[in-house]
Amino acid sequence: MRAARLIKMVLLLQDRPSMTAAQLAAELEVSERTVARDALALSEAGVPVYADRGRAGGYRLVGGYRTRLTGLARGEAEALFLSGLPGALRDMGLEDAASAARLKVSAALLPSLRDAHESAARRFHLDAPGWYQEPETPELLAPVAEAVWGDRRVSARYRRGDGGEVERELEPYGLVLKAGVWYVCARAGSSFRTYRVDRFASVAVGEERFDRDPDFDLPVFWEERSAEFARSLLRTEVVVRLSAAGARRLPYVTDRAAAEEALAAGTAEAGRVRVVLRVESEEVAFGQLLGLGPEAEVLAPGTLRERFVEAARGLARLYR
Repeated sequence: MRAARLIKMVLLLQDRPSMTAAQLAAELEVSERTVARDALALSEAGVPVYADRGRAGGYRLVGGYRTRLTGLARGEAEALFLSGLPGALRDMGLEDAASAARLKVSAALLPSLRDAHESAARRFHLDAPGWYQEPETPELLAPVAEAVWGDRRVSARYRRGDGGEVERELEPYGLVLKAGVWYVCARAGSSFRTYRVDRFASVAVGEERFDRDPDFDLPVFWEERSAEFARSLLRTEVVVRLSAAGARRLPYVTDRAAAEEALAAGTAEAGRVRVVLRVESEEVAFGQLLGLGPEAEVLAPGTLRERFVEAARGLARLYR
């Protein structure tokens, strides 16, 4: 731990002309007294660190000194590719590795390019969670991430949607952050499945490594499973007659793929288009189609049509 901190201190001083004890303490997350001890240790080890006293003083390296400790470790290199996701790095316990990797890259750059990471950070930020949500970091995300990065098998207890728990032996291949929710894609037996990380009741990371399937493609797997999952939710059909405006707006109020499929197969009727739309449930369809107002007329099922009739009567009474 101390060795990594000493290396980070050298890289920080190599990247900047001078840093105060307070600045170094903040960067290294230690006390100023620890900074002084670390500077002395580096000096005794042959690294030319010296301190200037006074108001404009600080720690600096003798001019021209360059460390050769700029090679990236594997974990640092992997974390570097995720450095545009600061929240995700922190949640997975990779923030320190990413910080060290950025410093090493910065130390290897020409002086005129050393502010590149700051310039990029000022111009791009990824905010993964959706609006009106308070994302929570799953308690067991860190050990799951450790297993993913180390290709290690895990023994886990998983809470199913019905509340029951099951034991699983998993080979975790990859993590996905979708709208603020973490998922792990893992091989269980001979098949690949997706699990919500916040539903793990316990995770034990084993010492044994597994051999990754070279044909597994995480983005392709996630895209296919996401499409399958979305289709599996659409278990109910409703028949709707839409105006031209309603047809244009339909993909924005319900599942886009289902809306486009329904519109493609729609038939002209009474100056409108009649479609058969797949939805999650009558309750969901009521909330979605209500937003279309008079641009959509529900024809079937009868129970859903009756709900719209009652809603129309209520609105008429309210605005009469």
